[in-house]
Amino acid sequence: MFIDVHPEEVAFLNRVKDFVSQEVLPHTREWERNAAFPDEIWPRLGELGLLGLTLSKNKGGSGSSCHLYCHAIKEVAKGDPALAMNLSAINALCVAHFEHFSSDEQRERYAQGVVSGQIKMAWALTEPDAGSDARRVKTVATPIEGKAGFYHLNGQKMFITNGGKADLIVVVARTSEKELSAFLMETDQPGFQIEKRITTVGVSASNTVQFSLKDAIGWHTPCTFEEAIGLLYRGRLGIAGMAVGIAEKAFELTCDYSKQREQFNRRLADMQSVQNMIADSAMEIEASNLLLDNGARRFDLGLPIIKESSFAKLYASETANRVTNRAIQIHGGRGMTQEFLVEKLWRDAKLTEIGEGCSEIQRMVIAKQVLR
Repeated sequence: MFIDVHPEEVAFLNRVKDFVSQEVLPHTREWERNAAFPDEIWPRLGELGLLGLTLSKNKGGSGSSCHLYCHAIKEVAKGDPALAMNLSAINALCVAHFEHFSSDEQRERYAQGVVSGQIKMAWALTEPDAGSDARRVKTVATPIEGKAGFYHLNGQKMFITNGGKADLIVVVARTSEKELSAFLMETDQPGFQIEKRITTVGVSASNTVQFSLKDAIGWHTPCTFEEAIGLLYRGRLGIAGMAVGIAEKAFELTCDYSKQREQFNRRLADMQSVQNMIADSAMEIEASNLLLDNGARRFDLGLPIIKESSFAKLYASETANRVTNRAIQIHGGRGMTQEFLVEKLWRDAKLTEIGEGCSEIQRMVIAKQVLR
């Protein structure tokens, strides 16, 4: 049940729920085994309107609220967290560049292809020496003489979500010793080379890669580093939504299992120790939802969300890990097998504590906001 949501948004979220139950969840194990999503999933996501949530209507998107974006990510995460992670990044980071920084010419060339799923995107910030300390980016952008707005990009990027499938990547690169900005780079060019696919313990269907750039051509989307990084705040709410979706799915499966499984002539659900774990999970999921909704509503009101997005991302991600860990515990030995989905959710949940700024960074952000 969706509370305090416009009827049109409820209808959209119900369509997403149907899509997840029919076309995502039944394939999540297959996608994990293949370490890939099928190519046809992207146009399907476009048809549903899941690729243009953060792009305004006059620029070709749906102009959806941040609240709707977060809840859509949450619903997708209940079927496949890796897909939810990709949708979060595409909307909050990639598509947002077309909303805030791109020229009309750039939007006309790419935006509709992205929103329809014909052009797959990725966002590239992280490097071997630039993770949490994002200002350590070493990739260099050099203007191409006689070609205004275009730069040669040289450097290396890693842990890039969907980087192995992307047709177009937003690359953060250094324009001077002190300044960084962002560039649209097509991957169908000699200067772009995938160095390796990065195998991860969870969310492995996402094509995460390391790649190098050697005089790759990038099209400047004028913005400062602070403006580009500012997109991460809504992105953190997206990861919080992903985390809540994982937690809610694991909780649902665990409650069902505890009512069916008997030990010592009693259902697990009738045992005080199990009830305590279920109660803690229910409370923490509720609190995560409240923090998520608070951050999203503030964004929609045009209020700052630096602290609030970190609240939601930090608490929801740690909740997802606690809830999935309890789910494994309640399932016992069966929970460690691939017969039960909780073990996959347990592995997928870990990403939420790392992606879009790890828990330690979120605590730094919160402390800085509180103590200033």
